[in-house]
Amino acid sequence: MESKFIRNVIQKKQAKDNQHISGVGATIFGILLIMAVLGALAMDGRVADLWIGLFVVGMTLVGTYTLYALKIASQWEKAVVLRLGKFHGLRGPGVFWIIPIVDTIPSWIDHRVMVTPFSAEKTLTKDTVPVDVDAVLFWVVWDAEKAALEVKDYQSAIAWAAQTALRDIIGRMMLADILVGRSAIDEELQHIIDERTTPWGVTVNSVEIRDIVIPQDLEDAMSRQAQAERERQARVILGESEKQIAASFAEASQAYVNNPTALHLRAMNMLFEGLKEKGALVIVPSSAVDTMNLGGLSGMVSLAQNNVPKDEK
Repeated sequence: MESKFIRNVIQKKQAKDNQHISGVGATIFGILLIMAVLGALAMDGRVADLWIGLFVVGMTLVGTYTLYALKIASQWEKAVVLRLGKFHGLRGPGVFWIIPIVDTIPSWIDHRVMVTPFSAEKTLTKDTVPVDVDAVLFWVVWDAEKAALEVKDYQSAIAWAAQTALRDIIGRMMLADILVGRSAIDEELQHIIDERTTPWGVTVNSVEIRDIVIPQDLEDAMSRQAQAERERQARVILGESEKQIAASFAEASQAYVNNPTALHLRAMNMLFEGLKEKGALVIVPSSAVDTMNLGGLSGMVSLAQNNVPKDEK
């Protein structure tokens, strides 16, 4: 089924090919026709009617010839001229003349860079996942003669060639490779399409993948998988951090192995710092009291309470 874009391309091309009459030719035809009428009125009664008729007919023929023979091609286009059905040459840009009836212009070739969007809808990947892929093709006609004579409608042919190439590449790739390998797909698409269009006088400048759409259920599953992977990495990082912290504590404990006085002072300092906080509650195991000789705990509590300002008691 033809896409909407390809139908628009065909309609625009047909409208362009049907522009047989230029605005300049129509203007000259109108001027000559007016001159013929005015001349006939001026000669009425002075010249024989036969000469007046010949004058009007001659001016009309000249105007008609100018109307159909004078053509104007824009700066970016070439006109393909056929004489009695055979290729006669390319004309333009600018003003040129043809022989009406004998010469025909079947097509006007645009030499600007053209943009063709195309897509592959519901195409199965190698792992049988349906995807929708949108892409844009940039191309230019480098040989107007081949574009006019080697293919019937080069614009729609390029669009179809690009679409079939995209479907072929998708069918040969896994979904994961498609999602992460857009640049590789762009290069392969450009190579394949360029091979197909070179005999038509067309070269492909670049191909760009715009969007890749996957089923919503699969997208949700991939999102959950990514979240689970991030959670796993977070847990791994936390575990590594715990190992580093434990190693640091083990290294620090070596300073207290043969120095129980330092360990005792450190324990008392930690307990004192905790008790300085307002409303702080510190629970010390009885084993720690016996081990670190914290029998003066009540004295430290009294000291901490005495340090509290009077307005806070």
